[in-house]
Amino acid sequence: MTPQLQQAIKLLQLSRLELMETVQQELLENPFLEESAESITPADATEAAEIRSEAVEAYDKELATNADWEDYLGDFSSTSRQTSSRDAEIPEEMTSFEARLTSRPSLDGHLSWQLTLSSITEEQRTIGEVIIGNIGSNGYLQATMEEIADMAGATVPEVEVMLRRVQRFDPVGVAARSPQECLLVQIEVLGYDRDPVLVELVREHLEDLEKRRYKPLCRKFRINMDDLKEYIDLILTLDPMPGASFGSSEPQYVSPDVFVHKYDGEFVIILNEEGLPSLQLSDIVDCLPTVSGPDKDYFQEKMRSASWLIKSLHQRQRTLYKVMESIVKYQRGFFEEGVTQLKPLILKDIAEDIGMHESTVSRITTSKYVSTPHGIFELKFFFNSAIGMDDGSSVGSESVKALIRQLVQGEDPRRPLSDERIGEILKEKLQLNIARRTVAKYRTAMDIPSSSKRKSAF
Repeated sequence: MTPQLQQAIKLLQLSRLELMETVQQELLENPFLEESAESITPADATEAAEIRSEAVEAYDKELATNADWEDYLGDFSSTSRQTSSRDAEIPEEMTSFEARLTSRPSLDGHLSWQLTLSSITEEQRTIGEVIIGNIGSNGYLQATMEEIADMAGATVPEVEVMLRRVQRFDPVGVAARSPQECLLVQIEVLGYDRDPVLVELVREHLEDLEKRRYKPLCRKFRINMDDLKEYIDLILTLDPMPGASFGSSEPQYVSPDVFVHKYDGEFVIILNEEGLPSLQLSDIVDCLPTVSGPDKDYFQEKMRSASWLIKSLHQRQRTLYKVMESIVKYQRGFFEEGVTQLKPLILKDIAEDIGMHESTVSRITTSKYVSTPHGIFELKFFFNSAIGMDDGSSVGSESVKALIRQLVQGEDPRRPLSDERIGEILKEKLQLNIARRTVAKYRTAMDIPSSSKRKSAF
């Protein structure tokens, strides 16, 4: 496999942001490559490359042959009309968008700020810093009192005193050692600790509440179900994960590679080329015939690399368009009505339709996203296995998952549907024979609890 072919394959599987970084890096390193001042079409780029390749034909016949890019061109849409309309917009005369952004405060920084403002001694401040340094991302303490005492050079009673103080910082209940302690601290701060039943429920019976063992609790505390419901509603207002709102992980934003819009009853595919530079060969290539000696090989290699990058980018965009066009054809029901109409589809179907290898389809659908009338989806989403129906036809597994989700959302909370009952409903509606264990597998994959955990006594 030649380096040029390796580069073309690599570009296929890069995400849009990774592709932009790769192109920018090549622009910095390759003197034969430059960004066009104006947006040029693939045909313009091909013509320019062919003219310049003729100038160096005597030096590199192979390059001149490879510069014929007719096989790599195709009729695929671009965002030229969108970008031209944006060029006419008046930019905001103010600071840049990036300059107006601010990072989210971390849990460690938020607690340290409160510790700095506290009226405490230097010894207590040291203990507090050690406590804060041993709090996990969920807000719970991850070290014992003895370990903190050793690290801070203090005694365990001194650590206990400072821990109690930190636990009452914002968010209340942080640095707790168990869920019970976390909720009890919040109950105390809110003034609810005067109710012994509430305190006992939290301290000793959280597991019973989780498993919905309500009747034994009513008998033990001599209360009715309505009273127990009030206690449960109050407990649900508390936060068992006080550090969750200060998560350090940043949200991942997706920039779609393709847009699919419906226009006059047909679906139009538009490739997202915003931010992707239009590349062309630099004028320095005209100096190549005058170069001799050891510099000649370097110049030829860089020119070959620049030509192949432009060629590979066009091939990538053409392949992406063809694959998306085929997906729209096979999954038209999804684009019309939504996920419940998603049909079974495998890579081989698309590969045979567009006349390419399965591995090429697999690479071009990796880390690529499409904006549809029903939301943004990864291209891999459209490939799902088939489930046989009684009439001999098949339905996609993703469609079955969507129907299971709809059934669960519309069920009676007091009488949730069992996996077996969901299977029976699917058979009635779709004439689909699906085993209970298959329903359970799909339900688990969608993070839907079992019927016993979804059941509500109220």
